[in-house]
Amino acid sequence: MSAGFDENPFGEPTEPFADPAIQQVTSNTSSVQRGLEDYNPFADQGDQRFPAVRGAANPPPYLNASATQPAAQPAIMQPTHEAPPPPYTRSGQQTQQQQPQITTAEFQELKRRQEELERKAQELARREEELKNAPYNARRNNWPPLPEKCCFQPCFYQDINVDIPLEFQKIVRYLYYLWMFHACIMLLNVFGGLLLMFSVADFTTFGLGLLYLILFTPFSFLCWYRPAYKAFRSDSSFNFMVFFFVFFFQFIVTVIQAIGIHGSGTCGILLAVQQFSTGGAGVAVGVILLIVAIGFVGAACVDLLLLSKIHRIYRSTGASFAKAQQEFTSEFLRNEHVQNAATSAAAATVRAQMNNSNSSRY
Repeated sequence: MSAGFDENPFGEPTEPFADPAIQQVTSNTSSVQRGLEDYNPFADQGDQRFPAVRGAANPPPYLNASATQPAAQPAIMQPTHEAPPPPYTRSGQQTQQQQPQITTAEFQELKRRQEELERKAQELARREEELKNAPYNARRNNWPPLPEKCCFQPCFYQDINVDIPLEFQKIVRYLYYLWMFHACIMLLNVFGGLLLMFSVADFTTFGLGLLYLILFTPFSFLCWYRPAYKAFRSDSSFNFMVFFFVFFFQFIVTVIQAIGIHGSGTCGILLAVQQFSTGGAGVAVGVILLIVAIGFVGAACVDLLLLSKIHRIYRSTGASFAKAQQEFTSEFLRNEHVQNAATSAAAATVRAQMNNSNSSRY
């Protein structure tokens, strides 16, 4: 049998605490209990049987004011402000932000524009002051620019810088220069007709050219330049319609003048080529006539260019034919002469009806 079963279960019971291991454990437990019983929390902390409890009354050495080393301060994170890094390019290299630099040419251009604007502002201020000081604030006619001692006086007032909005001043000036160019070409046409009269005794070209100069120059100013001036000044659809109709006719006439049909009264291309074929002095006359013909061709091209450009401006302003009719009706009815004529006609009609009624009674 094994050794674990040698004892007699029916014998005298043995002392369980007689085992040496159990006695050692119990002795240690009793010493711990004696230590707990002897501990006084209010007694002197010099008792070294138990370690001193750290707290406010017994701080660590590094917090004691009497320590030789200075007390350590708590670590505090200070916020930092760092500039953002430069942007990265696709190649991975950092690029430095460069300040825009103005070149000398750009500075001079800006300075020139500023001086021009200041000069225009001073001119406008001067004109406004003149208008305010004028009697009844009436604007005096200044076109055509004639001397004061002349027997004729200006018939129109024209000031593009004052009357025309800023965005349309350039196109109105182009129209004015074009009208003067037409007048110059008509004057050269008279000169070419004079040469033909002395070279080949052609009186027709000179006579008709002089008539064209006298008629077309003022009529072109009145019939298409002034309507365009009024249209841009007051955004008038009716004046735009008048300008388009008359200026298209002007373009057709200029094309015919550039062709130079024999007997039409203009020195055009055909008449210049005919003079080249005569030889001698006719070559010099042909050169002058060709210059006049080139002038007519250039005038026709500029006519077409400005006509298309003004038509685009007209369409962009929202004007229409119905609006032109409405403006014509209102302007026609507000005209003083029309009102007087209508009043006279109405009075005559009333008198006639009264006379008829009186005659019927008798």
